[in-house]
Amino acid sequence: MAFNKIDIKRRLPGTVWLFRVLDLLLPAGVLYAIVMVLALPITQAYVWLAVFGSAFFLILAQLFGVYRAWKGHELALSSKLILKAWFLAWTGLIIAAFLLQESHELPRPVILAWALVTPVLLMAYRLIMQLLLNGLSQRRENVRNVAIIGAGKVGLTLAERINRKPGLGYRVIAFYDDNPELWGRFLGRIPVREATERLQEEIEQLRINEIYICLPLQEEAKIKQLLDVLANTTVVVKFVPDLFSFDLMHARWIDIDGIPIISVFDTPLNSLSSRIVKRIEDITLAFLFLILFSPLLVMIAFAIKFSSSGPVIFKQTRYGLNGQRINVYKFRSMVCMENSEHIQQARLKDPRITPLGRFLRKTSLDELPQFVNVLQGKMSIVGPRPHAVAHNEQYRKLVPKYMQRHLVKPGITGWAQVNGWRGETDTIEKMEKRVEFDLHYIKNWSIWFDVKIIFMTLFKGFWHKNAR
Repeated sequence: MAFNKIDIKRRLPGTVWLFRVLDLLLPAGVLYAIVMVLALPITQAYVWLAVFGSAFFLILAQLFGVYRAWKGHELALSSKLILKAWFLAWTGLIIAAFLLQESHELPRPVILAWALVTPVLLMAYRLIMQLLLNGLSQRRENVRNVAIIGAGKVGLTLAERINRKPGLGYRVIAFYDDNPELWGRFLGRIPVREATERLQEEIEQLRINEIYICLPLQEEAKIKQLLDVLANTTVVVKFVPDLFSFDLMHARWIDIDGIPIISVFDTPLNSLSSRIVKRIEDITLAFLFLILFSPLLVMIAFAIKFSSSGPVIFKQTRYGLNGQRINVYKFRSMVCMENSEHIQQARLKDPRITPLGRFLRKTSLDELPQFVNVLQGKMSIVGPRPHAVAHNEQYRKLVPKYMQRHLVKPGITGWAQVNGWRGETDTIEKMEKRVEFDLHYIKNWSIWFDVKIIFMTLFKGFWHKNAR
């Protein structure tokens, strides 16, 4: 079980919603204060900037996990996410103002001051809030004593996480375990006691406030017995199942009408809001890139037409979202156009590749028509690169979790590609590494992750030694 997905925290009713309200008001308030200090008139441009700036930041903060980070009291992580969300929102607004020819109404001193002061205040009030809450939590009367039943991997990890964060207001004072070899020993300065029928008495003697049951799922009878005993106490009981024996290290909890569910194979893009944001990103960037590259597209099309016989565009059937077949567009780079059940991967000095095609493939310019696929909604700018159907059917039998690549739309560029895992996969190990990077992207998707991959593609993703 991934503990970074299930944060141990004290319940602070309303705190996160208070942060959301403050985050919505603060950017607009800072802009207003700057305009007032500089004695400038409040124009309509400032009003729109304040409204959209605050709203855009709040949406991105939610998507980036700023409020989830706070629940775990990770101020450093929260600050990092705030900076990412704010500067992406600010940059998007400035670009929009420039495209709408409204930038002349926004003086540079105001815009720069707003960009710098706002994130400082967003982080400052969180620091003050955390210091106040930590101070309250660490007061002796507010510290809650915790006991953990099960001194295995889960129990030890949980105890280490709790005691590492005294600001949470918890203190692990004992382990309880059935293994007699552990009785009387100390694990991380925490004594191990025998899990006996005297547990109810010891809860009162040690003034234990909460108990975490960290036992494997197969010990169902033992868990039920413990719950029956603990039902006659006033202690808070929480169950942390031992799932390390399964491959669920990237699993996360979800809730459907009060029923807790473990989401095993999932992606943040299953959220409707995330899909909408991703689609807006795709449409915007695809239009911009097609306009920017339109002269190059025309030049490449004429060069292909006059340098070799055959069509300019090559359509190949590949798997898209949820394994649905789609036609992916490419500039033709070979003398043949294979689209059958048996396709040979392009290799070094492949005789099927034309001289112009070799240059196009080496620079990834043959992929440019796929921006049309993005506008059609069949692909994304960023995602796992689509493979030919024949290769999919081959590798899905050889590489574990291969088909999970299709939990999202395929992309023109991807995390595997910018990390060097592109080109011919002449060994299973190479395909396994590509899948590993693709799954990392799928499980950790964010707008910021997409932006990072796009920039990496611009600087080092087009030309690569592995391109064939």
